[in-house]
Amino acid sequence: MILASRPTRTALMLAVCLAFGSSAASALTRAPAATPDPGPALPYVVGLHESYLTPQYWVARLPDADALILDRAQIAVQNARMRAEDPHIQDIAALPASLPAAALRESITALSRWPTRTLYDAHGTAIPAGQRADIEANLALDALPAATTPQYGLVVHRAALRTFPTRQRVFSSPENADIDRFQESALFPGDKVAVVHRSADGAWLFVHSERYSAWIEAQYVATGSRQTVLGYGATGPYRVITGAVAHTAFTPEEPRVSRLQLDMGVRLPVLAQWSPAQAVNGQQAHASWVVQLPVREADGALKLVPALLPRSQDSSADYLPLTPRTLLTQAYKFLGERYGWGHDYDTRDCSGFVSEIYRSAGVLLPRNTSAQGISPALDRIAFTDKDTAARRDRAVAELQVGDLVYIPGHVMMAIGHVDGRTWVIHDTAGGSWKGEDGARIQAHLNGVSVTPLEPMMASDDLRYIDRITNIQRVRPQRTPRTP
Repeated sequence: MILASRPTRTALMLAVCLAFGSSAASALTRAPAATPDPGPALPYVVGLHESYLTPQYWVARLPDADALILDRAQIAVQNARMRAEDPHIQDIAALPASLPAAALRESITALSRWPTRTLYDAHGTAIPAGQRADIEANLALDALPAATTPQYGLVVHRAALRTFPTRQRVFSSPENADIDRFQESALFPGDKVAVVHRSADGAWLFVHSERYSAWIEAQYVATGSRQTVLGYGATGPYRVITGAVAHTAFTPEEPRVSRLQLDMGVRLPVLAQWSPAQAVNGQQAHASWVVQLPVREADGALKLVPALLPRSQDSSADYLPLTPRTLLTQAYKFLGERYGWGHDYDTRDCSGFVSEIYRSAGVLLPRNTSAQGISPALDRIAFTDKDTAARRDRAVAELQVGDLVYIPGHVMMAIGHVDGRTWVIHDTAGGSWKGEDGARIQAHLNGVSVTPLEPMMASDDLRYIDRITNIQRVRPQRTPRTP
């Protein structure tokens, strides 16, 4: 997801100063000993073969798929660098005890600004002026006190982050009811937030989280003491969700943690001392992990309760090792998932897709492509309209597994090179390439797809490669890279 026209919303981030030419990095560029059989060609996507739709094909092409890109200590340093240097990451623990009304108003209105273009509802009807006035009035900006003391809370259920405090879906054209322009992102069970304002109807909260500030429905946030919230999950043992999604066990005894969706990279504390003889919500626990989850009481207060994460669900005791194999395997777990702008449809968009791949290895990335692409905490290669096609083609030819390639509004992850083409996996709403007759084919991919990069066209005459703005790497860094 990209919101390039929107201002920076959140703030704060430290450094990795290791040799970029490490053996792990250079190993990725060596030619593999043998090239696997690509299998039969598939119709429609240019150059696609059956085998390309499996991570094993790309893993087999690597000379050392298990070479560590960063080890656990290096990832900790990388994340510290991200929190120190990238202005899109916010440390909610560092918020002042009192927020003045002017600063809070500025934070809210930076997000909640009505677009100048006409907006339509799901039926193709323009949003009337009266409905707009009601939505804007629900911001309750006139009710801001002179100073606000932040409250702290945990998210109890996957929930949308919205531009305005409303469920009203809005679209840029009467024909397209897919990309909701009020949908910003999502938060997941256990995410920590600072609550700084409430809507006029009381149903919505304006919150700051580590990577975003936006409106969330109050029913999905439980508030507690600052110490309890910030201390949640601070120590292990843990279970990290390593599937695209996982679910807690069904339980009629405690519906608040029944079949709860947990997305890739979510890390939950394990109640390791739980007695095997003691049931959890009516079920014996030997076939599950007993995890601790936040729930919301009737008065909005936070309570931490045990829940069962079945061992059949894809999870790990720790973040996965950051290797080419991990990146490929994790990316392919989303293959074919529907595109969801701003984490809509309980899925994700292009930047959420790459964020969650890296999050499963414990790596922190900014939320939106506009922020990811320019992050000073990553190993950035920047491009301008003055760069030649030769420089762009050379950079594409040198892409390594896991490299993130940015064009305006989109990000793709490199997975390998074969037969003179560079292949990427990406969560995309569209895409196009030229057919045999030279006419551009407009594809409605609308999900996580595998495509070659070179043939992808941004217009009849402009390649994706010609529109690359940045390439970002999560790698050991020498010094900050210059454009």
